[in-house]
Amino acid sequence: MIGTETILNEKEAQKAKAELSELSHALSTHSTFDSLVAGLPVTAIDGVRKALVSEKVELDSMLIAYEEAKSGNYADLKKRAGNDPGLALIVARIARGFTQKHLARKLGLKEQQIQRYEADRYRTISIANFRRVASVLGLSWELNLADHWFGAQDNISAEFSADEVKKILKHARKNAWFDGDLSTSAETEESFNYLQRYVSDHLIKYGSPSLLRTGLNVQDRSNDLALMAWRARVTRRAEVIIQANSVDYRPLDVRWLLELVKLSAASNGPLLAQEMLLEKGIVLIVEPQIPGMSVDGSAFLIEGVPIIGLTIRRDTVDNFWFTLLHEIGHVVLHNRSGLATGFFDDTKNQSLDEIELEADQFASNLLVPDEVWRRSPVRITKSSNVIEKFATKVGVHPAIVFGRLQKERNDYKTFANKIGRGKIRPLFLDERE
Repeated sequence: MIGTETILNEKEAQKAKAELSELSHALSTHSTFDSLVAGLPVTAIDGVRKALVSEKVELDSMLIAYEEAKSGNYADLKKRAGNDPGLALIVARIARGFTQKHLARKLGLKEQQIQRYEADRYRTISIANFRRVASVLGLSWELNLADHWFGAQDNISAEFSADEVKKILKHARKNAWFDGDLSTSAETEESFNYLQRYVSDHLIKYGSPSLLRTGLNVQDRSNDLALMAWRARVTRRAEVIIQANSVDYRPLDVRWLLELVKLSAASNGPLLAQEMLLEKGIVLIVEPQIPGMSVDGSAFLIEGVPIIGLTIRRDTVDNFWFTLLHEIGHVVLHNRSGLATGFFDDTKNQSLDEIELEADQFASNLLVPDEVWRRSPVRITKSSNVIEKFATKVGVHPAIVFGRLQKERNDYKTFANKIGRGKIRPLFLDERE
C-alpha cells in the first residue's frame, strides 16, 4: 500500500498505478467487488466500498501531484510535503527533473546512497551533507525559532510537572522500556533527559497524537505527555517488527476479517490474531497504558504501515475483541480519513462522533452481524446455556455475546463471570517476557 501523502520516486509511482488499476477494476466490476467482500456483513461491505473509493481518489491525486512536479509544477507536491525538510529536498529533486542517479552523480555519490537518504526522508544525514544536497538542488534554507517546542527545553521537567514525569518514568521502568542502568535508576537528571529524548525523537519523526475520542467528546491531546510517551513506546516496538518482516497492507484484501473473528473461539486466539494481522500488513502491539491515560486502543500509521496499539486496561475477552475490531475498523475504513493523524480511543463510553460510530458498527457487526442478532431470541434469554450455544453457532467466543448482552441491557453484574476476565493480559505479558 502507498501509505504516505506523497509519491516521491518512480518506484512508488509504479506501485500506485498498479494499485489504482486494481481499485478501478474492483469498484467498476460488481462481480469482482462482490467476491472481495463475500460473507461480510452489509454494514461492513458499505464501509469497505466507501473506503476503497477514498483510497482511489487519494492515490489518483497523489499521482497527479507527482507527475505535475516532474513537469515543473510542484506546488501541490510541495504542499503535501509540508514543513518536513527532508521531503523538501526530495520535492526539489523532482521539480529540477533530476533522477536519484542524476543527483548522486552531481554529489559524487552512488545512487544507492541517495536512495537510502530518501528512504528515511534524510533524517540520518549530517547537517553539512544536508546543506550540500540543498545547494546542488538550489534550495535556500531558513530556520525560525518557535515560541513553543517540546524539544527546546533544557529538561522535560521544565515543561511538564515533575510528578507527571516521575509517574511516566516509574511506568517505563516497570514495563522494561529502558536498557541498562536506566531500567533501575532513580529519578535522576539522566533519566529525565533520556525520557525527553525518547519522546522528542518520536515527535520529530512522526508528530504528536492529536485526538482522544472518548464519550461524547473529541479531546485535543496534542500536549498530553503520557499519551506521547506511550505512543513513542508502541512505535519503537512496532519499528523493530517492521524492520524484521516484509509488511504490506493491501486495502483490497478484506476476506481475512471473517477468519480473524473465528479465532476468538480459541483460548490463544488473541496471539493467533496478532500473527494473522502481521501477515496482512498490520502490526499489533499490546502495551500497558500509563496510569491516567484512559485509552483502550489506538490506530495510526508508521511510514504507511498501519499500527494498532492496545492497552488491555479492561482485561476481559469481550473487551479485547471489540476494541481490536474497532481499531481494525479505523484501518480498513479510515485509512484516508484520519489514520495518518491517528485514533486514540476510550471504547467504554458510546460516542456520537461519526467516525467512531462507524468503527463501533464495524466491530459489532463483524463479531455478530446485526441481521443475525436481531432475529435471535438470545437477546432476551437469561440462560447461559442458550447464549453459549448461540456463540458456538455464529463462531465466536461466548464472552463476546455475554459482553454484548451486558451492554445492551446496561447490566454489568449479570454474567459478570462469563466475559473472560483476566484471560488476555497474561497471554501478551508472558509472550513479551
